[in-house]
Amino acid sequence: MATPVVTKTAWKLQEIVAHASNVSSLVLGKGSGRLLATGGDDCRVNLWSINKPNCIMSLTGHTSPVESVRLNTPEELIVAGSQSGSIRVWDLEAAKILRTLVGHKANICSLDFHPYGEFVASGSQDTNIKLWDIRRKGCVFRYRGHSQAVRCLRFSPDGKWLASAADDHTVKLWDLTAGKMMSEFPGHTGPVNVVEFHPNEYLLASGSSDRTIRFWDLEKFQVVSCIEGEPGPVRSILFNPDGCCLYSGCQDSLRVYGWEPERCFDVVLVNWGKVADLAICNNQLIGVAFSQSNVSSYVVDLTRVTRTGTVAQDPVQDSRLLTQQPPLPTAPLRRIYERPSTTCSKPQRVKQNSESERRSPSSEDDRDERESRAEIQNAEDYNEIFQPKNSISRTPPRRSEPFPAPPEDDVATAKEAAKPSPALDTQFPVPNVVTSTPAPKAEPAIIPATRNEPIGLKASDFLPAVKIPQQTELVDEDAMSQIRKGHDTMCVVLTSRHKNLDTVRAVWTTGDIKTSVDSAVAINDLSVVVDLLNIVNQKASLWKLDLCTTVLPQIEKLLQSKYESYVQTGCTSLKLILQRFLPLITDILAAPPSVGVDISREERLHKCRLCYKQLKSISGLVRSKSGLSGRHGSAFRELHLLMASLD
Repeated sequence: MATPVVTKTAWKLQEIVAHASNVSSLVLGKGSGRLLATGGDDCRVNLWSINKPNCIMSLTGHTSPVESVRLNTPEELIVAGSQSGSIRVWDLEAAKILRTLVGHKANICSLDFHPYGEFVASGSQDTNIKLWDIRRKGCVFRYRGHSQAVRCLRFSPDGKWLASAADDHTVKLWDLTAGKMMSEFPGHTGPVNVVEFHPNEYLLASGSSDRTIRFWDLEKFQVVSCIEGEPGPVRSILFNPDGCCLYSGCQDSLRVYGWEPERCFDVVLVNWGKVADLAICNNQLIGVAFSQSNVSSYVVDLTRVTRTGTVAQDPVQDSRLLTQQPPLPTAPLRRIYERPSTTCSKPQRVKQNSESERRSPSSEDDRDERESRAEIQNAEDYNEIFQPKNSISRTPPRRSEPFPAPPEDDVATAKEAAKPSPALDTQFPVPNVVTSTPAPKAEPAIIPATRNEPIGLKASDFLPAVKIPQQTELVDEDAMSQIRKGHDTMCVVLTSRHKNLDTVRAVWTTGDIKTSVDSAVAINDLSVVVDLLNIVNQKASLWKLDLCTTVLPQIEKLLQSKYESYVQTGCTSLKLILQRFLPLITDILAAPPSVGVDISREERLHKCRLCYKQLKSISGLVRSKSGLSGRHGSAFRELHLLMASLD
């Protein structure tokens, strides 16, 4: 009898070098889930077809790094905002610049297309929100109310409202027809990074750097529920098309939530780091993430993910067990969006504060449009996607085939695949966690810190070739070409690393060690984290409890690295934390609850819980490596003894 093939729930689809310099923004086309747009520090906007290695089209014209990009739903137009505050709109089917919009005084942080009318909303570092009419090339209205940068904008499905999220910890709802703010939603304690409307009901979700997701009722203008304890800042959320659940792209995982009441249906481990955008197509969730000049895409098979039904325990919540609850009463249905049958009417005109708000075409704008170009890099893919012949449906097609799932690496039969993953038991030491993720691959061999030759380079490539009979000699040009192979790529990598280290050093000079570590972690480059930890490890007095909550997840990555120097740094940092903070953590968690309200104690208790869970996650890894021989084994055995109290 043939052994059944067990496929993965989540897998990495591809990784591409998207720009010659760092990628600063990216977005997935929500219509097809197959089109990707990236903006870079090289001032270009590049378009890609998911799972294809070559760039389809490169859009030029911006003179400063592209900070924000957005595709409209039909994927016919793309808008990009730059660091200088200018906005450009391109027609992808005509392969030309459509409009240049100028008016913001600082970099563009967020953009969104109106679902029906030809309007674009922009949010900026200058705290203003502007609504632009693409046809008449001018600003229709300016919304004021935020006190810090506007990080996300979303139009409601019926096109009547605009939701904005900002660094001032608030979410605001704007009435487009009245030209005024309808409501403000406070409650977050950190910058709000993302907002998303429910596809059908009057419901809004917001995600913040305070690691919470809040759901807001848009009829009563009050909070419905709040999900706390996300593993990191919430930067990407997406409702299922039928509105049954909300997906949250967390650090290296996808979480599936319900909101009445708040609960976690499923957790899927996906090694995508900090995911930047999500889209759904063919019962597959596509996630994209970027690091420096590279962009990676990932796929999660939603047919194997729990989206409704039994309440699952959220592994990031505290250690209380969620007992099985009786069937919950059905929540009353909210009002449903009324979508217009035709394009929506233009928002009501209101009196402008200055003539600059209602710009008319000028010779300077015309010159900018002449300087903007759409360079088609791959004519075959461009014609397939943007120039369909005798067909109404667009390509990539709405009914495109799903991406095939690769087989499991470590599972031979379906029966074995159904067993709980030991990796999950180690990472989330909470019973009854619903998961759809298999065990990770075996880690590669350790690369020693001291070695006689660089990794990935062959000395023979740089030495004169040994003459063999009947072999032609290399001319100088061929030899130089072979030697310089990959030189430009290496220069880009080294330049980017130098820039990242300069950024961390600039933050370090402010004297706030926590902020400098946060900036190093945000760069998503372990080499920068290692350099910083090697300095911090030399002075134990720099370590604080809130610093441990940031560093411990990075230590777990370092201990699993294939580089010996990374593992050594991770062991040193973990030893410092265990010696200085483990007794304090266990004492605070074991102490009886205090009488009355003590905010500082509650904050300290929350940090201790986070550290305890992270240490429990690391303890299994340390235990598995304590049997190694040599210097590594000795270090892990010492750590295992220090962590004995966790067992």
